[in-house]
Amino acid sequence: MEIREMRTRLGDTQSEFAARYNIPFRTIQNWETGARKPSEYILNLLEKQVKEDLINRKTMTLPTYDPHKKPLPKRSEYIGATTWLKAVRDCLGGNIVFALDEALMCQGRFGGRSDEYLVWIYGDDSAARFNGVVVLGNQISDYSVSEKNGLRYTDLSRTVSDAFANEAILDMQGITEAVSRYYYANGESFEGLSVAPEYQDRFEKLAEDALHYYES
Repeated sequence: MEIREMRTRLGDTQSEFAARYNIPFRTIQNWETGARKPSEYILNLLEKQVKEDLINRKTMTLPTYDPHKKPLPKRSEYIGATTWLKAVRDCLGGNIVFALDEALMCQGRFGGRSDEYLVWIYGDDSAARFNGVVVLGNQISDYSVSEKNGLRYTDLSRTVSDAFANEAILDMQGITEAVSRYYYANGESFEGLSVAPEYQDRFEKLAEDALHYYES
């Protein structure tokens, strides 16, 4: 794909595309007008990332209980989120990446719920053979993945972007709590957090909610 095709497939303006991939706006302009040409190496890297972004963070409908599917370990039967998540990982396979609320649990920014039913992941579609599993996408860049305690999960910036992509069907309490914890642990600053350009306005509202989260 050429740069313009990549950008238009994402629905980005030139400035949004530049911000999304941290490329100077003038460089994007020069590439699209033909004034300059990106190296084949850069073009290939960008195309790979754009394809991932087109596949992932897709909005889903929530799964309903299916008696023909296998059950996951119950959250209420485990002490601590990490122990439960390891049991879930062992059921689903070691290549999964936890996302959304489960990623926040891995990060230590959200304790989860004792009646947890949904599990959000990146991984193979075969994971949906278990009840409650929501597969956000089949691929994710290693740049957005962290690892701790033998668990792989999306970093907070990617987790927040995924939350906005699925906000219509997601309980945002965990995200708001996590962003609030980040702010106060980070010297009362949101520095270091970034979201895709299309979610910038929504992030500003989330940040405002996070500031007042512990006041109620």
